[in-house]
Amino acid sequence: MLHQETLLSKVGNTAAYTTDDWTADIQLAQKAGIDAFALNIAAKTDYNKSQLANAYTAAENFGFKLFLSFDYAAQGPWDSSTVISMLQDHVNSPAQFKVDNRSFVSTFEGPNNSGDWVAIREAVPIFFLPDWTSVGPDTFRASKLELVDGAFSWDAWPQGATDKTDDSDKAWKDAVGSKSYMMPISPWFYTNLPEYQKNWLWRGDDMWHNRWQQVLEIQPTFVEILTWNDYGESHYIGPIKDQGVPSGAHKYVDNMPHDHWRDLLPYYTAAYKNGQAPTITEDKSHIWFRLTPAAAGNNGGTAGNAPYQPYVDPNVVVQDKVFFTALLKDSADVFVYIGDNSADTFHQDGAGVLHGSVPFNGRTGKVKLDVLRNGESVLSVVSEVEIAASPADGLTNYNAWVGGSG
Repeated sequence: MLHQETLLSKVGNTAAYTTDDWTADIQLAQKAGIDAFALNIAAKTDYNKSQLANAYTAAENFGFKLFLSFDYAAQGPWDSSTVISMLQDHVNSPAQFKVDNRSFVSTFEGPNNSGDWVAIREAVPIFFLPDWTSVGPDTFRASKLELVDGAFSWDAWPQGATDKTDDSDKAWKDAVGSKSYMMPISPWFYTNLPEYQKNWLWRGDDMWHNRWQQVLEIQPTFVEILTWNDYGESHYIGPIKDQGVPSGAHKYVDNMPHDHWRDLLPYYTAAYKNGQAPTITEDKSHIWFRLTPAAAGNNGGTAGNAPYQPYVDPNVVVQDKVFFTALLKDSADVFVYIGDNSADTFHQDGAGVLHGSVPFNGRTGKVKLDVLRNGESVLSVVSEVEIAASPADGLTNYNAWVGGSG
């Protein structure tokens, strides 16, 4: 079975990118064990052509792969002739991600235009895994399966005050049968962009760790990480680039880096691709948390769940905790401190991955994680920011701050 790791990059957030910007992102992705970028492109966008040219040039120089993901929701459906033209532009590029010598292609929604893909497939040899999640796995199997080579699910986040399970992944994998399933994985979700009619959150919390365990259980053909640079929805794992942050999102994205969510990716991706966990040769850890208790500030009108789902109090959905994952090469004790308070302690027997969380419980200050082995400190992570009793501007930021050992 082919196992590939892909990552969604929103071309809409790269309007000001140069080839050097794409090169920098590609090098970071390669270091993390990522095989390809899915380039999300909206219809009727004048810089698509130039930015795709920049991306493919950079990828060709570094042996990286790319594929197009046509967004049918952002600015309406794509014209099939334009899709054909854009695919033909890159079909011969050495950077084009291919399966069975066919260009890999995906979408964000667009099931009402599913019939267009008959002509598209006749014009360009493609390996087609669309995201038509809105129709559900049963309808997909009954009416769409013959049009595709598999499915990509966008069901990456849980509803309400619950953790994400793999039930939807199992349903989609069953729906495609012997065809390919691309499983989504995401660390977080929070958006507060009323100008785009978007102001809700879904639970992240333990999800970055838990979903990787589910990937190893499900063993999908492909995994797509959501996302590299969608700052407006707070699930970016790439570096924050100011020119790509929507104007309304600066209030919750600025100074909230997520880069250290990539620290353990080489381990996770190797375990997924090889079917077994690699030998751990170096201790590593990362930590993530929100900067205040959720209920300590105004929620800014943010809802728990999307508008098409039942409303839940956002302060019930999220948990006031520090989350951590430690990659340990041998038995060790992990101490997590919030401010000058006593530590919460955890123990790992033998080499492995230790994941845990520590409740705020009224504690404030910087977060510190110490790994001790045989009484000696072998790793320490100290946050650059503090957990405060309440937000300085009175508005709760539901985004996460992420730190780590590198």
